[in-house]
Amino acid sequence: MVSVNKVLALPFLLLLPATGQQQQDFVWKDSGSGGVQLLERGNPVLTYNDGQQLKAGASEDRRRCCYIFPLYTPAGVSVLDDFPQNHPHHRGLFWAWPVVETTGKTYDLWMNMTVKQQSGKKLLTQASAASTSLDTNSVWQVEGRDIVQQSLRLTVFPSANSAREFLVELTLEALGGRGIIRGKSEEGKSYGGFSARFAPRTTTILRADGQTLTKDEDLTPRAWAELEGVYSGKRATLRITPDPGNPRAPYQWCLRGYGFVGASFPGRTDTQDGYTIEPGKPLTLKFRVRVSDQ
Repeated sequence: MVSVNKVLALPFLLLLPATGQQQQDFVWKDSGSGGVQLLERGNPVLTYNDGQQLKAGASEDRRRCCYIFPLYTPAGVSVLDDFPQNHPHHRGLFWAWPVVETTGKTYDLWMNMTVKQQSGKKLLTQASAASTSLDTNSVWQVEGRDIVQQSLRLTVFPSANSAREFLVELTLEALGGRGIIRGKSEEGKSYGGFSARFAPRTTTILRADGQTLTKDEDLTPRAWAELEGVYSGKRATLRITPDPGNPRAPYQWCLRGYGFVGASFPGRTDTQDGYTIEPGKPLTLKFRVRVSDQ
């Protein structure tokens, strides 16, 4: 059995559960907090925050949208954090850059958020027994001017063997004139790109390319990286695997024992520092995310 739901314009498409076997399919619904929540067989999977988010007590310059939080394992473990006290700019599973250059000026989508994201006019959803997908658009703005069109597709697959996987396809295209995105300029670092901030845990294990790490790491190319932790007595893992066909793959990583895993794009080498996004030449980046219970 396959059920396909038609596209709907703003603010979201609400997919109601049907009778019989269809009740086991994926369902999207209003999160009640400016986003859409995905359920699988009635259990929460993730929420995409399409609307602006600001935690009570956080400063106004931390307001943001267009990221995933919360995210759950099949057993219901919530593995991500949002507005953590030590890094309030961190936000669940997100994609951002500390350096965004346009028209000779430099802005920030990472910490100070002088680049503002605004949701587009469509949020598209589709659900079936085999997978579900969500397509949405947004723009990056500086000083009231649109500089980048962002398109996002999430494709989520059913849970199996105590794990669930989903694909993230991110497309960026410059509007008006070209722009440049860069990682952190501090020596020895280059974070910025596709990142996950983890919830508080009692145990933390970082792995990359099958190797267990004994310390934090920067600028080392890796095919994938993951963090395993114990959350309220339940062990869970989140792994990020960039598509090997992505520009400049394999990526350098920012890996932190306090609870951060980030694929650093475009990274930094002796010959490369920054990536130019041009009008009419969209940049597409793809990632596979896997959450699992042990």
